[in-house]
Amino acid sequence: MRRPGVFPVGRFTFRICLVSALMLLSGCGHFHDGRQAKKTFAEANELFHQGRYTASLEKYSEIPEKYPADADRALFEMGIVYAHPKNEQKDYRKSLECFQKLIREYPESGYRQNSEMMMFNIRNVVLKDQTITAQQMQIETLRHEVQGKENEIVTLQKKIEAFEKNIEALNKNIEALEIKYVDYAIRNGSADRILIEKSARRLTLISQGEVLKTYKIALGGNPIGPKERQGDNKTPEGPYVIDARNRDSRFHLSLHISYPNERDKNRAKELGVSPGGDIMIHGVKNGVSWAGDDHAAVDWTKGCIAVTNEEIEEIARLAPNGTIVEIRP
Repeated sequence: MRRPGVFPVGRFTFRICLVSALMLLSGCGHFHDGRQAKKTFAEANELFHQGRYTASLEKYSEIPEKYPADADRALFEMGIVYAHPKNEQKDYRKSLECFQKLIREYPESGYRQNSEMMMFNIRNVVLKDQTITAQQMQIETLRHEVQGKENEIVTLQKKIEAFEKNIEALNKNIEALEIKYVDYAIRNGSADRILIEKSARRLTLISQGEVLKTYKIALGGNPIGPKERQGDNKTPEGPYVIDARNRDSRFHLSLHISYPNERDKNRAKELGVSPGGDIMIHGVKNGVSWAGDDHAAVDWTKGCIAVTNEEIEEIARLAPNGTIVEIRP
């Protein structure tokens, strides 16, 4: 398919069309030599651009049986059409079923990775929409109470404003997710560098020179200066890499940093001390995940870099082993 335009959607629905359009683009040049298959794809594509989504889906559904070699692409395109924001009969459940079938029956398909990302996006959309809908219902309930209790109008109005701010914040989160995953779809890859700025208490994921996302962090309890010896509670400084990961960590999930390097070992040798080790980027200690973002209010680690459990899951997905880690003062 050619890249479709970007369309406006409702206030409480995630604008998935950008991701859909970009991911559709990634599959455009892979027609097989069979002329009939190519013709069927062209017909389905034309129906899609005419806004005849049901007819387009019907045409795509002919392909797996008639042209099995192109079945994975047909499933991928159908998943996109089912989730397209202009499709008045869009059905996220059927879209997920298409992507799931592609992954299950065609594990070596070139569309597998994009299908996995689309499934993640769609599930995120459903969860966000449910949260927003629940808060909208709460707002409506409060408005009815205001009408019947004039003496409580001021108090209830403040609650309404608070809920509206929550909705605004959720919408901003949705937009941030959209931007992030559009970037991810464009790159069809992952982070190639992690920048940790100790003084700013900030971790940044970078891909091809562009920022993917930033996170607040907590450091070792003695954060000033580079780590020199075991037990000094300092976070290292310098260039390293992610060289291992542990899903059974006492801190939810951890990515091991290649400290000590040769420079660290030589410095410790000159001081006559052990350089220490086990420096990680990790989540919150098991059992206290309820702390959330508040964990970063103090430097509480023994030299590691800590983020929330949700954030370490995201970082682990985007930063494979071998990713460069630069830790600045």
